[in-house]
Amino acid sequence: MPNPRSRRRERNNMPLIVILAVLTVAVIYAGVHSFFQAPEQRAEDLPPAQTVDGPGEEDPQEDAAAEALRSHRERKPDFYTILVSGVDDGNGGSDTNILLAVDAATGYAYGVSIPRDSKAFFNGKNHKINAAYNTGGMELLAEVVSHQLGIPVDYTVLVDLRGFEALVNAIGGVEFYIPIDMDYDDPYQDLSIHFTKGTRLLYGEDALKVVRFRHNNDGTGYGSEDVGRMTTQQNFLKAVAKKTLTPANVTKVNEFVKIFHQYVETDLTINNLAWLGAQFITMGPDRIDFCTLPGEWKSPYIYVDPEETLALVNQFLNPYVEDRLPEDLNIPD
Repeated sequence: MPNPRSRRRERNNMPLIVILAVLTVAVIYAGVHSFFQAPEQRAEDLPPAQTVDGPGEEDPQEDAAAEALRSHRERKPDFYTILVSGVDDGNGGSDTNILLAVDAATGYAYGVSIPRDSKAFFNGKNHKINAAYNTGGMELLAEVVSHQLGIPVDYTVLVDLRGFEALVNAIGGVEFYIPIDMDYDDPYQDLSIHFTKGTRLLYGEDALKVVRFRHNNDGTGYGSEDVGRMTTQQNFLKAVAKKTLTPANVTKVNEFVKIFHQYVETDLTINNLAWLGAQFITMGPDRIDFCTLPGEWKSPYIYVDPEETLALVNQFLNPYVEDRLPEDLNIPD
């Protein structure tokens, strides 16, 4: 019998694939209807700059503390954090959550998957982190992620995974090389994935199956399931972007915009999306990487590793000039 936890992991990086494809579409749309505009970074509640009105009114300790805080929260230019969440089960649940860091100044993007069973603390109780979305939508989920990782979440994107199928169908399918034989059945999801290795034209439903595949019924497959699947997803994204930007599909702007409005909710403007999309295209797929938040499963939660997470935040996710410190993170024991 398939492991229920394995079923959830099969959806791990799908929203990021959808939003990157949407950003590609946004470039086309903006080129016709709008203009490129960089997003604004989230404002911080910092103490006001200290002024001296006269002799004897300085407080050196207070000034030093305020300056230290200001320095600790000085942001890098053109660095944005975007929380991408995906729903596909029709019950309002956020099965997939990925914090995407876009560093336009250095030309890289990094997506970190946050397991839905990660332990979180909010509203005075312990929860699995996806309960934040069920309780307070993207706003509460962003607050919880920001609090635990010690960094701001600038923007949020909510994707209905049906948008992936709609986009692939809209561009007339994608010719794609399936790297291995795929033979998997999951009666719980009414899911059957059966493909032979080789190149074929994939439309929406079949494309979704290929990029969700982790292993065969007998346990064989990529050998390294998550790494192999991620490579397939990234290669498929390249194919989607290339097909989307062909002359034949540039004329389908109105259809793409309809898909965007139907399946994506975000506080980014269309101009912001166009700017971000242009950054992704300039970076190229080799400058976009992924990983999963480090942690260990101990029923009923995944306990996030504070030390490894701090290193991950400082290497890839930190929008501040200064490194985050252990006291900046708020990871439940």
